[in-house]
Amino acid sequence: MSIFEDRIEAGRRLGQRLEYLRGQNIVILGLPRGGVPVAFEVAAALDAPLDVIVVRKLGVPFQPELAMGAIGEGGAQVLDKHIISHVRVAEGEIVAVEERERAVLESRVERFRKGRTRIDLRGRTAVIVDDGIATGSTARVACLIARQLGAAKVVLAVPVAPADTLSDLREADEIVCLATPRHFTAVGYHYRDFSPTGDDEVVLLLDAAARRLHSAQSAANGNGVDEDVEIDVGTVQLQGHLYLPVTAAAVVVFAHGSGSSRHSPRNRFVASFLQRAGLGTLLLDLLTPAEELHRANVFDIELLARRLTGATKWLADRPETARSRVGYFGASTGAGAALWAAAEPGVRIEAVVSRGGRPDLAGKMLTNVHAPTLLIVGGADREVLELNHWAQSLMRCPNQLSVVPGATHLFEEPGTLSEAAALARDWFLRYLVPGGSGESGSEGMGGGAESAV
Repeated sequence: MSIFEDRIEAGRRLGQRLEYLRGQNIVILGLPRGGVPVAFEVAAALDAPLDVIVVRKLGVPFQPELAMGAIGEGGAQVLDKHIISHVRVAEGEIVAVEERERAVLESRVERFRKGRTRIDLRGRTAVIVDDGIATGSTARVACLIARQLGAAKVVLAVPVAPADTLSDLREADEIVCLATPRHFTAVGYHYRDFSPTGDDEVVLLLDAAARRLHSAQSAANGNGVDEDVEIDVGTVQLQGHLYLPVTAAAVVVFAHGSGSSRHSPRNRFVASFLQRAGLGTLLLDLLTPAEELHRANVFDIELLARRLTGATKWLADRPETARSRVGYFGASTGAGAALWAAAEPGVRIEAVVSRGGRPDLAGKMLTNVHAPTLLIVGGADREVLELNHWAQSLMRCPNQLSVVPGATHLFEEPGTLSEAAALARDWFLRYLVPGGSGESGSEGMGGGAESAV
């Protein structure tokens, strides 16, 4: 039975439980990969720095999903003698598994640490966060590593774990767990969405967390913005999150697809790419929670477009963004809304990007779009690819259709979302930033252009 919608919700709830640590000398340490999205939300809730603590499970040779121990940075190792004895794993087999996993661990350390200094734990409280605990081997070695690195206190914080495993954990000074289900089978069983977390997402979240702390400090000094916002559009208030660098030359407004929101991990992933390139972002819920209950609203493209134009006017009325160029990024049905809004008279939009979008839902409005438009579609998303070809045939603006080979509708395949995000970044840099250096598309390109990534 699901307890959490996804890792984002779990992290936010965990952050609320850990509120008592706010203001203390803490460092949040996420366990890659799945623990990092949870830790990202905890760090945000507590205004604390985020880092990773890299560990690897040692799986039983003939049953890899069963952990017989774990290893971590600095040569740390924890072995479960009971499991090893019960399944009769030979010492040579343990050595072979550790050698293999140690190579993977070192490559990940290099990946996550490249260009990034490890946060010093000496004399601080290390808050180790994962998306859940099953056997506890990984958590044990993470606690040991934190102590080896000089942590004065170790707090282990997880959304879900079996009670008997927690009772056997002695390596942490304190354990915080939101749920201990009586019938625990696997961590993922207690999440509705337990999609894999990739290395690219880990790196982007670490960068975003560092940038968020810097932005918070800048905002305190009157520079930059990184905050939740409410936007009045007619009779309703829309919820959003606005990120602006110190100089907001351009802002990209995100129009999310059906069943998604400003908390969408995929759109936040893309937003991180744009933010690293110096672009501002506005992640926006185009419907209120009550409106989302009525499925028809999700496909009311005209309504969604009106909300989008209202948010664009809101940006124009803010001193920080009054002179900023604005682009739209639409996913799924949100792409139809973005193109409809971009076609409205009096709305000045400089660029549009659709990812796995339904531009066909903008219908006859497509012929009125003037903003350069990039359509990104997964090569394995056959039906949507056909709809994008049809929509492109109606466009008169500079446009391009880019196909990411092997990607399905949600771009869940390894590396495909990164490719889509890079395409979006380059398109926005080309058309939103004076002298932009994006590589996608070409100036003056008309309808019908297509490229494969």
